[in-house]
Amino acid sequence: MRGFKDVKIAVAGTGYVGLSMATLFAQHHQVTAVDVVLEKVEKINKRISPIQDEYIEKFFAEKKLNLTATLDGAAAYSDADFVVIAAPTNYD
Repeated sequence: MRGFKDVKIAVAGTGYVGLSMATLFAQHHQVTAVDVVLEKVEKINKRISPIQDEYIEKFFAEKKLNLTATLDGAAAYSDADFVVIAAPTNYD
């Protein structure tokens, strides 16, 4: 594995949990957020939060983040040191 500063993280899912984690990790690590919704990916790459969250919006506007979003999970996961799965939970 690379040095601590060079860690690559992929986050599967950009809902409240996944995007929050991706945003926090991206302050210090290279993060690729993966989602299946093109509009969410495009917004994240433009530093527009696809969800209403005051802190994510503030971080997108004010912090230097090493964060990209993609639809291509296979590419994101292939060279990641860690993969975080933040998928919806079925409550039924």
